[in-house]
Amino acid sequence: MELVKVKIKDIVPYEKNAKLHPQEQIEQIKQSIQEFGNNDPIAIDENNVIIEGHGRYTALKELGYEEVDCIILKGMTKKQKDAYRLVHNKLTMNSDFDVEVLMEELKDIETDMKKYDFDFEELEKEFEKIKETQEIVEDEFDEEIEQPRAKSGQIYKLGRHRLMCGDSTKEEDVEKLTGGKH
Repeated sequence: MELVKVKIKDIVPYEKNAKLHPQEQIEQIKQSIQEFGNNDPIAIDENNVIIEGHGRYTALKELGYEEVDCIILKGMTKKQKDAYRLVHNKLTMNSDFDVEVLMEELKDIETDMKKYDFDFEELEKEFEKIKETQEIVEDEFDEEIEQPRAKSGQIYKLGRHRLMCGDSTKEEDVEKLTGGKH
């Protein structure tokens, strides 16, 4: 993996890119780049064809960038590149936020997170659902206690192990269990 500066006019979007990038998302990417900088290089192959980063490419182009950071992924076959494009995009969609941690993080952030589609009302509802499901619920159990079957002093063999119904603070019980070998 090699990080290089590449003229944006020399970068080639992959013609069969299956990931959709609606203009609303491109606008969000542009806002993110303007607010935080271009911190995520585009991955390209040896021929400058995009492997991942089509949305960033479009946003950077619309923002008027002439040169961008790229990672050149070398040594992949065409089939590997095609598979990686799909896998990379799918994996980013395979998880969600830990709502409790997210709510805590969002408290101190001064950036307007609504412009990045953080729906605070929806998050509050989700957080309340989580709190409701975490309430302590008493187990149901029979209060009728059966007479124990094991008697004090009984020893059970479990493979090469021995288990005894007894009191480990009593010397005579420990002697009986270990056969005097303690």
